[in-house]
Amino acid sequence: MIKKIVVFLLCIVSLTTVAQQPFYKSYQWDQTPDFKVPTTSTEKIVALKHAIVTEFSNDDKGGLTEYFLEHEVLWLNSNEKIEEYNKIYLPYSSSSKIIVNKARVISKNGKITEIDPSKIIESKNEETGQQLQYFALEGIEIGSIVEHIYVYERSPKYTGNRINLQSSYPKNNVSFDLYAPSNLIFNFKSYNTAPEIVQLESKYDRNHWSLPETNFVGITEERVAAYWASTAFLVYALNANTASNTTGISSYSNLVKRLYPFYYPEHSKRTQKNIEKFAQEAIGKSKETEEKIRSLDRYIKTNVFLSNSGSDEAKDLDEVLKNKVGNETGVLKLYTALLTSLGIEHELVITSDRQILKFDKDFEAFNFLTDFLLYFPEFETYLSPNDYDTRYGYPPPFLTDNYGLFIKKVELGDFSSGLGEVKYIEPLAADKTVDNMKIDISFEKDNLSKIIVDYERAMGGYYSGFIQPYIHLVKQEDKDELMEGFVTRINENVTINSKKIINGKPELFGIKPFTVVLNYDSEAFVEKAGNKYLFKIGELISKQIEMYQETERVLDVEEEHTRTYLRTITVQIPEGYNIANLDDIKIKHAYAKDGEPHFSFNSYYELDGNLLTITADEYYHKNKVDVSLYEEYRTVVNSAADFNKITLVLQPTK
Repeated sequence: MIKKIVVFLLCIVSLTTVAQQPFYKSYQWDQTPDFKVPTTSTEKIVALKHAIVTEFSNDDKGGLTEYFLEHEVLWLNSNEKIEEYNKIYLPYSSSSKIIVNKARVISKNGKITEIDPSKIIESKNEETGQQLQYFALEGIEIGSIVEHIYVYERSPKYTGNRINLQSSYPKNNVSFDLYAPSNLIFNFKSYNTAPEIVQLESKYDRNHWSLPETNFVGITEERVAAYWASTAFLVYALNANTASNTTGISSYSNLVKRLYPFYYPEHSKRTQKNIEKFAQEAIGKSKETEEKIRSLDRYIKTNVFLSNSGSDEAKDLDEVLKNKVGNETGVLKLYTALLTSLGIEHELVITSDRQILKFDKDFEAFNFLTDFLLYFPEFETYLSPNDYDTRYGYPPPFLTDNYGLFIKKVELGDFSSGLGEVKYIEPLAADKTVDNMKIDISFEKDNLSKIIVDYERAMGGYYSGFIQPYIHLVKQEDKDELMEGFVTRINENVTINSKKIINGKPELFGIKPFTVVLNYDSEAFVEKAGNKYLFKIGELISKQIEMYQETERVLDVEEEHTRTYLRTITVQIPEGYNIANLDDIKIKHAYAKDGEPHFSFNSYYELDGNLLTITADEYYHKNKVDVSLYEEYRTVVNSAADFNKITLVLQPTK
């Protein structure tokens, strides 16, 4: 979930120019349209035109208003896309209003049907409560064109905004224009094949920046890829106001000056007393610093309700301390106050989700600042104050392996302030997130089709984060179902003889692995074939992911987190039998660069008398894999699936 940062930097823009007629008032669609429709395309949908215009204009009160125009022309070439696009949804917000809204359908034979704006339908999303407005289009056939223009007026977004240019389908004649009073200077940056913005000659006492009309191929979403971070887009942010000689309007240094005192204010004696009381409740008998951080994080996420309310009460620290309810801002204030009171060194970090938007260390814009973390330099660890599904040491993984704005406290005498610096957020090492299996197998003496299995699965890090902090809250019958599920998901035809959980306490998360131990027997994994037995030993590790690519891979691989798997399987080979195909166990694929291992799968065996020990060691030390290495990566991932298919042949020794 992407969280919107509350921007506390209020830029007061002095406007000294005379208001001009907004651009949108002269913008019209062609009365006799002549779009170049594909003649041999197999595409189901093509954008024939996509124009975006944003204009910052002086209003009558000496302030600034933004007009945002979007003009899209879609050619629909399948019933599937007609069904998908027979409604045109309109941007709806309580802080903006639509001032132009028109749509039309152009049939394959050129007939134009304009949609009456009075036929806009209003509805509400029952799940999210979001208010929706849309045109319902009729008479669309394969080969039709749907054209839509809308303009909405809103409070200006100028400290950082992203414009998406590319999508899953081809888009032709894509353009972007930004107009602003001549005293306002914007910075721009283009990403992922988007051309650079150019500044055109100023007219009518306003500046004009433009992205030339460009065609973009469609990019299909691919598995384990940061799709939206990989498509073409641009970002702009206001840098200067020459009328007031103001520069760095969207700079991080200016933001930090205002953000730091907001989250680290001087508290009243009464508030400070309540902070100290809350802190003692939270840390209990914890003594070591890291133990205090863990206890604090666990206590808040267990006892303080995270609200979606935007009310002042939900942001107010005194109210949060009293009611134990707060929104993201209020909860973050609680963390910073408690950590400061306990004298625990930390830094505030603001970053972005690298799936959606990778933090650009070289371009300052507030739209990169979407998510908060807290960093503890003594331990080089992080926690997320606003993601209650995570715990200390394991922040949302897509916020790591990314850059972020770090804000630390600096003191000069009795005065303290914040200092901001963009730094890299290291991902956790692969050995911090583990999934280890230990499986000991013997055969029933009088029925070799039946195996008896001692099964132990230990999960640590992100793999235990969904259960270890909460298992103490689960009813015993649900715990039993959960434990049994570890093997019944492999095959339902098992008989579970015993089961237990080790390290099931929430305070052990990040310290000891959550472990499930079971004993079971089954006839589902061995088949008799004449005087031989076929033992589907690979299935005991459960079904593994397989990656197939029917078309050439386009996007880089972008995994959630690094990880390690270790499976150790011992087999007591029945007396009078041996295994005919031991070499099938050997699977080895790896990739390393400059001696540094990136990802690997290696399975091998040792035979000591009738005891067979199989080891499958798999790791991924990198989250990001260049598309040029996709085949190497895919081969390693599929190696585990190949192991899953191994069937050992037990044959009589005589």
